[in-house]
Amino acid sequence: MSSSADFVFRQLRPLFFSGDAETAHERMLSSVEMVSKIPGVIPFLRRQFREDLPVLHTKLFGKTVNNPIGLAAGFDKDGRIYPALFALGFGFVEIGTVTPLPQAGNPKPRIFRLLEDQALVNRLGFNSQGIQKLAGKLDSGTKVNSPEEADTINQSSEQHEKFSSGMLGINIGKNGDTSLERAREDYVSALSALHPFADYFTINISSPNTEGLQRLQEKQMLRELLESVCSRRDKLDQNNIRQTPLLLKLSPDLDDQGLHDCTRIIKEFPIQGVIATNTTLDRQQLKSSQKIEQGGLSGKPLKERSTEVVRVLFQELGNEVTIIGTGGVFSGADAYEKIRAGAAAVQIYTALIYEGPGLVKRVKQELAELLERDGINCVTDVIGIDS
Repeated sequence: MSSSADFVFRQLRPLFFSGDAETAHERMLSSVEMVSKIPGVIPFLRRQFREDLPVLHTKLFGKTVNNPIGLAAGFDKDGRIYPALFALGFGFVEIGTVTPLPQAGNPKPRIFRLLEDQALVNRLGFNSQGIQKLAGKLDSGTKVNSPEEADTINQSSEQHEKFSSGMLGINIGKNGDTSLERAREDYVSALSALHPFADYFTINISSPNTEGLQRLQEKQMLRELLESVCSRRDKLDQNNIRQTPLLLKLSPDLDDQGLHDCTRIIKEFPIQGVIATNTTLDRQQLKSSQKIEQGGLSGKPLKERSTEVVRVLFQELGNEVTIIGTGGVFSGADAYEKIRAGAAAVQIYTALIYEGPGLVKRVKQELAELLERDGINCVTDVIGIDS
């Protein structure tokens, strides 16, 4: 089916790519959202796309997933189509970035395709329907309006059955008009409202498209933020008898000292993971005329830098913190490179735009073949062996 899907996507891609990138993405989301409601569609997709390759079975934060290939945040910001995305065969799916209050984000147009570079530039600016709308989608029976209400939610084992096919991450950010001094309140608010639904949370402090946001990566601000968010997470977990991993998403544009500062502070707190990396402002060696557009660059040009950041993080954090590599993963070989550099798993976004839904199955097959070629029985055995 994936080869058929690849063929169909290649035929339709000129049509998808003929207009505005954000409009095309919205049409895709709306179409998949509508079709997914038809009984039997999600099980059908799962049968066609999912593939069980034992060599790819791995543990993330103590939970077994079928494979280490995930979907990065930004593709399904408001959690509209995550069941269909799981059905494509992702081991884990990250929705968001979601902000506490709804916001429109930056003015349009704000997504640009760099076809010659197999890249995207976006300056969306955390456009989000807000935490209440997302909570309603994830569980229409649960509405959380305050941290105090979140404390009273009874966390039942059945609540996560809808995610049994994979791990669901929720990426959280601050509203654009929230000052940096009060940013921690936004992250705590989002965490509190969505705590019942997430297998893990990613704290997004590295998007280049919200003014000043990346300053939260600076030592003192990061320390204060983590103090608040970790404290809140610990209290919620204690009240609901569970453990919710917290991840930080870092910028590829941090220099060595900036990365070192972040890892030092990460070691001070119960942070379970790091995502390396967000989009970049670097525009070196690009061919497309669209490179002049402001915003974060993702896709193939980011591959080497994001892998280098994975390697540095692994050297400093080792196996104590789970590293997820994202940036330029278009093939099984790209995924293998990041895993050997120190990533326990990888995420895809831009490649899915360029290659279509058959990509997930193809990346998994290629990765499994590389592991078998090298005589590796389990993907976890190669994490960080090149670092």
